Amino acid sequence: MLLADHQIVDRVESGDLTISPFDPVRVQPASVDLLLDHYLRIPARPGAEIDVARVWAGHTTLTEIDEGGWLMQPGDFVLASTVERIALPDDLAGRVEGKSSLGRLGLAVHVTAGFIDPGFAGQITLEIANLSPWPIRLRRQMPIAQLGLIPMASVPHRLYGRAGNHYQGQFGPTESRYELR
Repeated sequence: MLLADHQIVDRVESGDLTISPFDPVRVQPASVDLLLDHYLRIPARPGAEIDVARVWAGHTTLTEIDEGGWLMQPGDFVLASTVERIALPDDLAGRVEGKSSLGRLGLAVHVTAGFIDPGFAGQITLEIANLSPWPIRLRRQMPIAQLGLIPMASVPHRLYGRAGNHYQGQFGPTESRYELR
């Protein structure tokens, strides 16, 4: 079950759910469109081996999308983040999905990490891959993803952010912290 458009607006307006900045125009029937922020993380040493037992800090480099956009070549991978900061209450989980129009161009917006736990607060990091045969230009503030909100059957005993989670409060695209698991 997902929250409907009017439920999303009601929960944001009541202060129970934070999506900031929030524009009701971006609310869809069962989701909210999210915008691409201006920072990206690109692979620091393409082709270098990453051992998941020892992911090295600095495996990406922070860069910025300028006014001309960021051109992703076929096969490119970047980390990006949403403009919006979200804070989920204890009784909601979230799903980030790509926009279908971008998917039809071959742009994958999240490789695997589309689930957001109850209690999470921060910007959402996106794992963007160009799977198409064409270069694709990303633009600041473009609608990049959509957030669906899922009511929980009950409040979890262990909320995200209260159990030493690695990404609570993240700002900007955040590198993998797999080695901290």
